[in-house]
Amino acid sequence: MDVGSYIEVSKPRIVVVLVITAVASCLGATRFDSTPDIAWDISGWKLLFLLISGALASMGSSAINHYYDRDIDKFMNRTSTRPIPSGKLSPRNVLVFGLGLCIISVAVAWFTLNPVATLMIAIGIFFYVIIYTVWLKRRNSSNIVIGGFAGSAASMAGWATTTGSIDLLGFLVGWLVFMWTPAHFWCLAIKKREEYASAHIPMLPVLIGNTKTAKYIFINTAILLPYSLALYLFGLGLVYTIIALISGSLMLIYHYKLIGNPTPDFAWKAYKVTAPYLVVIFIAIALDAFFYFRI
Repeated sequence: MDVGSYIEVSKPRIVVVLVITAVASCLGATRFDSTPDIAWDISGWKLLFLLISGALASMGSSAINHYYDRDIDKFMNRTSTRPIPSGKLSPRNVLVFGLGLCIISVAVAWFTLNPVATLMIAIGIFFYVIIYTVWLKRRNSSNIVIGGFAGSAASMAGWATTTGSIDLLGFLVGWLVFMWTPAHFWCLAIKKREEYASAHIPMLPVLIGNTKTAKYIFINTAILLPYSLALYLFGLGLVYTIIALISGSLMLIYHYKLIGNPTPDFAWKAYKVTAPYLVVIFIAIALDAFFYFRI
């Protein structure tokens, strides 16, 4: 068995980000559960099973994405060496692998977490596989925008693991992922515009060009920054708010510069600045629950 190729179709970097998002949300929610005065009062077993089910869901969804995109991956330099187009793995094996992991992830969540957390994990799989990969990616420029809710579902699964439900703040925290996703991936789309065009994928730069896309990226981030700060009004504390202000402002500066220099090289720099934001902001949510201060 080519273990390395199976790891590759699982997209481990995405797995790490989504697991951090889910676990951080789980820890952050302890400030708003039935014992709000005790931070991080969550069972280690629940954290472990959230990590396992979330990781399996992400791995399985990514593998199915590799299977479905096998016909267009060969047209792009970035994806032409993936295990299926390069012949390292058969499409059937990747599909079975992906479906199996998705089924196991939902089963693990059902028996170890709670129905709401399980539902959010299932919704995350559905959005990434069906809504994004199958329906929107090849048909509509809003593909990555709407598909971003798959990441939001990971956060909401973590929140629901602690609280047993999705309250308003849990939803708004999860929506951070949805708000962040377009600007992040549009930066990548500018960098890989020609490759997306060759595969006939209607990413925004392919349809309207780099200059207009850069403006949309800036507008998206200009909305994301005040949105992230507004979560203070719904109960988050100063630790989160300060980190959100610093990280969001840095991203906004780079995206403002991108308007004046919408080149693939600078878009790649902006992409690398945008990439850590999600991990930073959710670690801030977890730390905020432990070091909780408000004025």
